[in-house]
Amino acid sequence: MTQDWNELIKLTQGAPFTIERIRLKDKDIAVEGSFELPPLAALKAEDLLFITAFVRSHGSIKEMEAQFGISYPTVKNRLNTIAALLPFVDVNPPSAKRDVLDQLERGEIDVAEALKRMKG
Repeated sequence: MTQDWNELIKLTQGAPFTIERIRLKDKDIAVEGSFELPPLAALKAEDLLFITAFVRSHGSIKEMEAQFGISYPTVKNRLNTIAALLPFVDVNPPSAKRDVLDQLERGEIDVAEALKRMKG
């Protein structure tokens, strides 16, 4: 599978593409449509290898230094470069109540309206 993926990446030469048909291995089931690739799948093979090594090392930059024979700043720069290629995912979005308090602080709503919205 990895070899097939690398061939596909070489073929597309970094141009964006969508998947239109998916067949489940060992099943006679196929799904057709227009499927966007997940962000990690759009990375170059060497970036995927680097991220895989980083995850397998449990995020240890020291282990990455040893594995790849590179310095701490090089590991950090490489991670920052790859991270810039990926969309930001907010895993802890602000609550609706926080939004109400922010609106109150900015004077967009009064205390009575804030209390009303906080209840529900």
